[in-house]
Amino acid sequence: MDQIIRTGMDTSKHVFQLHGANAAEEPTLRKKLRRKEVVAFFEKLPLGCLVAVMDD
Repeated sequence: MDQIIRTGMDTSKHVFQLHGANAAEEPTLRKKLRRKEVVAFFEKLPLGCLVAVMDD
């Protein structure tokens, strides 16, 4: 998988939908996470990865 440089996260009560893009603006990540999995996932992203949070 290409290195993710940007991640968007749509929040809800129990499940988070994540989308990521690489430096070429190509989608490289589509993933659903439960609330308890979020911190562990973000700890593994490369340093400097931009994270955007979308909330309704």
